Amino acid sequence: MKTEIHKSSSRGYANYGWLETRHTFSFSGYFNPNRIRFGALRVLNDDIIEGGTGFDTHPHDNMEIISIPVYGALAHKDSMGSITVLRPGEIQLMSAGSGLTHSEYNHLEDDYSNFLQVWIYPKLRDITPKYDQKEFPIEERTNQLQCVVSPDGKSNSLIINQDAHIYLSNPQKDFTFNYKLNENFGLYIFVIEGAIRIDDIELSKRDGIEISETNNIQIKSIENSELVFIEIPMLI
Repeated sequence: MKTEIHKSSSRGYANYGWLETRHTFSFSGYFNPNRIRFGALRVLNDDIIEGGTGFDTHPHDNMEIISIPVYGALAHKDSMGSITVLRPGEIQLMSAGSGLTHSEYNHLEDDYSNFLQVWIYPKLRDITPKYDQKEFPIEERTNQLQCVVSPDGKSNSLIINQDAHIYLSNPQKDFTFNYKLNENFGLYIFVIEGAIRIDDIELSKRDGIEISETNNIQIKSIENSELVFIEIPMLI
């Protein structure tokens, strides 16, 4: 098994006043030649947006963009006519395809909002852009993997333009489970809250780990935890 640990404190950091952001991979003003991407996974940003502020309208193309809210509420508006509010328990997936514009604002005026932003390289380029958002009951991820993104919509998940899966899981303290990984795929695990152990590796809040060259991963939750699993092709 090949692993690369990304401790929370090792991430890129920027504070713009209205936005406090941490980058697992090179992004914007943060550049680390050893952290450009992991297979098809290009971006994993941990963003905190102050109340009543946000990202003005800006463009994207040929990228699969997934938003995972952690706290608060995120207002979304795009050139496809989508106007929504994203809250914890919901997942947003935007296939930028041939091109679109959108804005993201903290829907709360007097409190911050925190969300994870995941970018994955697409399988097919220049497709017609699309937007989707869905609620996934939080109680259905206790001590199990809840599929929220997949290439085929399994388990009523959002459909991504890539052979990738995203799972959420909230294992309780001392719960142990196995993750089966397909050949030529990698797995990125991000700890939102809590702490886990993989072999002799311990990860805590906002730590991440790249795992590849294996097909079975045993994970033990040291305490009640909230996890994100991103399974992506390594050959793109």
